[in-house]
Amino acid sequence: MSTIEQTAPVAPARDRSAPDGVQVSVVIPCLDEAQSIVEVVQIAQDTLARHGIPGEVIVADNGSTDGSDDLARAAGAVVVAEPRPGYGSAYLAGFAAARGEYIVMGDADLTYDFKDIPRFLEQLEDGADLVMGDRMDNIHAGAMPWMHKHVGNPVMSRVLNVFFRTGVSDCWCGMRGFRRDILPTLDLRATGMEFALEMVIRASKEKLDVREFPIELHPRGGDPSKLARFRDGWRGLRFMLVHSPTHLFVIPGAAMALLGALTAALVLSQLSLFGRPWDIHTMIAGALLMVIGTQVMALGLCAHAYGTYFMGEKDPWFDRMRERFSLEHGLLLGGGIAGAGLICGAVIAGIWIDRGFGELSEERLAVLAATLLIVGVQIFFSSFLISILGLRRRS
Repeated sequence: MSTIEQTAPVAPARDRSAPDGVQVSVVIPCLDEAQSIVEVVQIAQDTLARHGIPGEVIVADNGSTDGSDDLARAAGAVVVAEPRPGYGSAYLAGFAAARGEYIVMGDADLTYDFKDIPRFLEQLEDGADLVMGDRMDNIHAGAMPWMHKHVGNPVMSRVLNVFFRTGVSDCWCGMRGFRRDILPTLDLRATGMEFALEMVIRASKEKLDVREFPIELHPRGGDPSKLARFRDGWRGLRFMLVHSPTHLFVIPGAAMALLGALTAALVLSQLSLFGRPWDIHTMIAGALLMVIGTQVMALGLCAHAYGTYFMGEKDPWFDRMRERFSLEHGLLLGGGIAGAGLICGAVIAGIWIDRGFGELSEERLAVLAATLLIVGVQIFFSSFLISILGLRRRS
């Protein structure tokens, strides 16, 4: 990942060849933007013409009822109708219709300046696969709500970088440029606003050359924004979580299992904490954490396996784990833990028999035995499930 310093626009040379006579496809999603769509299309067309860029302007109409599609068509844009609702749906339809070697995408509400098209093209021709705009230091008054500017966008960008190491500063920026030939690699599927995150996540996982440079964000022209702040924010966070099983399952599960194991060890050692010894109730709590934590980790590993073998996901950590550990390792680990639980159970049974089948004692050891048996069985059969998912492994 690299960040590009802001530079003056450089006009591309006029003699470059382009497939189908189109070098740049400008794709604009549109839903009831009658007040601004004509101006946006004209700015994009004028920019292409002024810099001698062979290009086209595509408006992906997402079910407008105010005549936006007819206005865009009259302004000279290619209009693609996409009846399925959603920001991502509109873009997917627009991308499918694009013929250019490069695609520059941006909104239809005048918030982005399509005069920046040459700057995106300059970086793409320099070898970038995906070029992101960064609005955060150039937001005009009234262009972005305070909560989005200081909380929502920065927090989401940091989470994205922690989960996926994307290195971007403005994950929601809607003005981007990319090489059209990377679309099969990105394999984009999201239909809503999370489409913006999916593009960055997939590019990061595929180790593509992602760059960004500062752009300006202008106040919206036309109708009010159609963003649903909390719903779209939650959908974005949910999207990041489900695409990172390590952070959703493995890390929390490991933390719970470790905390449970430490709690059980403290109870069995009969240490006195906070002025009183920990007894059977604390032991049960530790056992529950161990069981739940193990199950959550198993779910995370299964999610990793499903993403790898069925969705083409790439995760270096999971790839290393599956290279080092086989089904037999999991079976031995699960069998060993379950065996330890059975041994503890046998010890308890011996004590019980020796005492003439009276009242069952050694409650803490009994809880430990049951816990080890449950955890061992979970690991044993989860190993089989991960192996079954792996049958789809690509050669």
